[in-house]
Amino acid sequence: MSTETFWDDVDRHLIRYGAGFTPRIIESAAGTRVHDSTGAAVLDFTSGQMSAVLGHAHPDIVRAVSGSVASLDHLFSGMLSRPVVDLAKRLAGTLPPELSKTLLVTTGAESNEAAVKMAKLYTGKYEIVSFDRSWHGMTSGAAAATFSAGRRGYGPVLPGNLTLPTPNGYRSPFRHADGSYDWEAELRYGFGLVDQQSTGSLAACLVEPILSSGGIIDLPPGYLALLKELCAERGMLLVLDEAQTGLGRTGHMYAFERDGVAPDILTLSKTLGAGLPVAAVVTGAEIEEVCRERGFLFFTTHVSDPLAATVALTVLDVIERDGLVARAAELGHQLTARLLGLREEYEVVGDVRGRGLLQGIELVTDKESKAPADALGQAVTAACLERGLHLNIVQLPGMGGIFRIAPPLTTSDDELHTGVDILEASLKAVLADRP
Repeated sequence: MSTETFWDDVDRHLIRYGAGFTPRIIESAAGTRVHDSTGAAVLDFTSGQMSAVLGHAHPDIVRAVSGSVASLDHLFSGMLSRPVVDLAKRLAGTLPPELSKTLLVTTGAESNEAAVKMAKLYTGKYEIVSFDRSWHGMTSGAAAATFSAGRRGYGPVLPGNLTLPTPNGYRSPFRHADGSYDWEAELRYGFGLVDQQSTGSLAACLVEPILSSGGIIDLPPGYLALLKELCAERGMLLVLDEAQTGLGRTGHMYAFERDGVAPDILTLSKTLGAGLPVAAVVTGAEIEEVCRERGFLFFTTHVSDPLAATVALTVLDVIERDGLVARAAELGHQLTARLLGLREEYEVVGDVRGRGLLQGIELVTDKESKAPADALGQAVTAACLERGLHLNIVQLPGMGGIFRIAPPLTTSDDELHTGVDILEASLKAVLADRP
């Protein structure tokens, strides 16, 4: 099929579901690179859809999938297999003792749907609080808790979804007298607004430890502890969505470990399957027991599939065997140093934020005004792709263009620095071409 025919078929037969498609036909992927139809290799700094923590076509994953498909991949949802129980036990061993019960599902949105249903059933209440830059999925309940995009034109969302201000220290108006960010005042103010809006039925707060689609916003140290305290005061559960931050990406096995604050319910997805559709909900025995007594129902086609469990077990094996949590922390320090160097060098690099191998830079017109530089971000993204680097840029109203940098945990030092070199070269070239 010719390239022209391919794109004609795209126009005729595909439903467009978001931003425009990358103008490359991807034929294969291996390690940290994807290869297009011209044979060009593109360094993948988004780990697929922020998921492929082991890179592409990892040999252990290939073996695990091949073996499972050939022997045990899918069952009636009421049947159990050893890989599912082994995974639940294995996950519990990586988590605080209060998180001991697992539900294995397929996608991140599905895991958040299940978590929200459990929170509502357990508390007997229905209101869900999330950040105003949140992204938790595209199914109805998850979409109702998603405020960064996709809310207009579809009619009413599920009732009871309320927002907290996203703790963006770079742009927040909440400041101490010395100009430093006052996140505690902002959080307490946000809960004051929640209390005013609430009908008295607050069930849970659903948040990411680092908002990825919301612009790589890392919760300040101490924020999570106060958030849990404020939730507990109101009889709410704290649900953490670690779709992108789980399994080593931030330099901890789970991002919440930095703060020493365990959630009441934890959702995992993207990184758990290393690019394949695997997700999980993890909670404690008491919450699970109450939900069971009250008739919790989440009987889906692919719940407790052995193939998904086998993949997740293999991901955990590789991460532990190869020391990838520590590796992400080490690479993260190198990445931070390089990105801070860009901020120092270029007037248009306004902010650097994130942890481990989930970091970002925000482009602005200049550091003083912090005015968004959307067109610049788009131009740099295109220039990076031309030079062999795939980066994703988040563009939200009132914010600049924010590059999400999330290479696989298996990235080499040379690949990491090559990627940043390409980013800098692209930025230089675009700035040089500006009038």
